[in-house]
Amino acid sequence: MTSAASDAPRPKRLGILGSFVWDVIHGRDVRSAPVEEWGGITYALSAADAALPEGWELVPLAKVGYDLAPQARRFVGTLRHAAPDALPIEVPHPNNRVTLRYHSDERRSECLMGGVPPWSWAGLQPLLRDLDALYINLISGFELDLATAQLIRQHFRGPIYCDLHSLLLGMAHDGHRHYRPLPEVAAWCACFDYLQVNEDELAMLAPDGLALAATAMGAGVRHLLVTLGKQGVVYFAAPGTEGGLTPAREGRAGAGALRTARVPASPLRTEAPGDPTGCGDVWGATYFARLLAGDIMDVALRRANDAAARNVEHRGATGLAHHLRGELHSS
Repeated sequence: MTSAASDAPRPKRLGILGSFVWDVIHGRDVRSAPVEEWGGITYALSAADAALPEGWELVPLAKVGYDLAPQARRFVGTLRHAAPDALPIEVPHPNNRVTLRYHSDERRSECLMGGVPPWSWAGLQPLLRDLDALYINLISGFELDLATAQLIRQHFRGPIYCDLHSLLLGMAHDGHRHYRPLPEVAAWCACFDYLQVNEDELAMLAPDGLALAATAMGAGVRHLLVTLGKQGVVYFAAPGTEGGLTPAREGRAGAGALRTARVPASPLRTEAPGDPTGCGDVWGATYFARLLAGDIMDVALRRANDAAARNVEHRGATGLAHHLRGELHSS
């Protein structure tokens, strides 16, 4: 005789790969005190937690420094969809910390300090075995090298979403980040099914969006998403992929024309100054989560735009999942 529990379907599992970061955010108003809060992969974890349907679990694939490990575990414990075994991996190094200084609504300088090491394939491979989908956000830019990303693609058969993010950032000796070109663009693109960049990152990769789309889709990418801040997002969809999630790597996309358009950003619900930190992370995690939920591309785009607009109203990632769901939250 089997129990009712054993008859229940196994929850699907979404891996979220990135880095926990402690942010110190200096706003445009020099008279206001800086905000210190969780940043990095916590924005994507919060957005996925708010956007995933029932039947899905979140599994963070993230290392965290010994100095902030207890706080990181408490943060994961606040997520409704966190898997029972969902714990960041503590390492004997100081956690990554970032100082952000905003010079305008969408322009900022960034300084990174910390010592969390990258993943090796030997360390990462066992963690992928029970996952059904994988979201990667290269928060530090050092989480994966190309060889490890290629091994993920070779061995993981589920859909893979990647926000290239800080992969396009170099780092000076004092920790300040700066944009840099990326070697082997096509090889990186070939590792992912869904690829996200912002307009500054795009400029480091190709002359324009169409040129990058040609490279990306020639390498097997299904959707290329270029976030434009207040201007919304431009998408490029391979033929036959507009209906939503497509099976990973089951041949090339179908014949036909590339589909592309700009989708305006969702309006903000208030004119009060907000915090744009994490909007791209919230956008991408929401978009992928809604594709996993079965939304067609146009619906997932709208849901992602709405979530990014709501993120502006909230400072930091603590309580963000509740905020994105429209729930009251007390810390």
